[in-house]
Amino acid sequence: MGDHAPVLVAEFLALADPKPGESWVDGTAGAGGHAREILGRIGPGGRLIGLDRDPVAVELAGSRLGRGANAQIELGSYERVEEVAQRLWGGAKCDGILLDLGVSSLQLDDPARGFSFSRPGPLDMRMGPDSERSAAELVNGASAEELERIFRELGEERQSRRAADAIVPERKGKPFSDTARLAEVVAGAVGGRRGRTHPATRAFQAIRIAVNRELERLKVALDRLPALLNPGGRFAVISFHSLEDRMVKERFKALAREGGWQLLTKHVVKPSRGEELSNARSRSAKLRVIRRQGVVGSG
Repeated sequence: MGDHAPVLVAEFLALADPKPGESWVDGTAGAGGHAREILGRIGPGGRLIGLDRDPVAVELAGSRLGRGANAQIELGSYERVEEVAQRLWGGAKCDGILLDLGVSSLQLDDPARGFSFSRPGPLDMRMGPDSERSAAELVNGASAEELERIFRELGEERQSRRAADAIVPERKGKPFSDTARLAEVVAGAVGGRRGRTHPATRAFQAIRIAVNRELERLKVALDRLPALLNPGGRFAVISFHSLEDRMVKERFKALAREGGWQLLTKHVVKPSRGEELSNARSRSAKLRVIRRQGVVGSG
């Protein structure tokens, strides 16, 4: 399994600026890359909760960070930040929240998870045990109309109807169960390779987002989590999909218009050319940060 390189680390640290003694939540701990950097800034007097829906990530982050008094890693979605912080800290207020959205290298690099078609694997794509259905169940059970909508809205696939219409007859004789066959069928329907991008990329992305209810979860988080921040608290989101970034941008701008919030990223922050060359996953990353106005202080 490949090592997961956290993206936009320097930019996140410069803008969100974790300080000694602060309380932070990493809602998507992954392999613990960002969490480790936060801990290095907040020091032994600070405290951090790391959440992840993936049990494998939770074990890895826990082993890397150590489950000490000031770093606690838990299985769960970032929607549950308030509940988990209340239980672990006796209060839900914090000084910083980070969400690093999308699929991680840990998941992409494991063929058994079914996120990628670069190496054949079961058609699964579930980020955690809280996902209600697998990708195979969605692909084999959804109507042509639902598949077309998923590909069009979540994958922004221009040939969404052709992809859906190709899948439905193919599954009648033999339901889809592996990534390679689905990728072959979709690629045949939507056309040839688009530069560096495999023709099935958008459809696979759409299926993953639908299976894990990623946009619904993000909407809940954007509605709920800002209220947990102390005065001076920062909320940082790294997204990899235009729909996610649009949601973050609109929510942060709405908060700024309401008053009491300061946009620390008036324009989206993207990786440097050097990071893009060293870490291909970073190419589509976008960082936005907002700050609750007031004097910084831990709660």
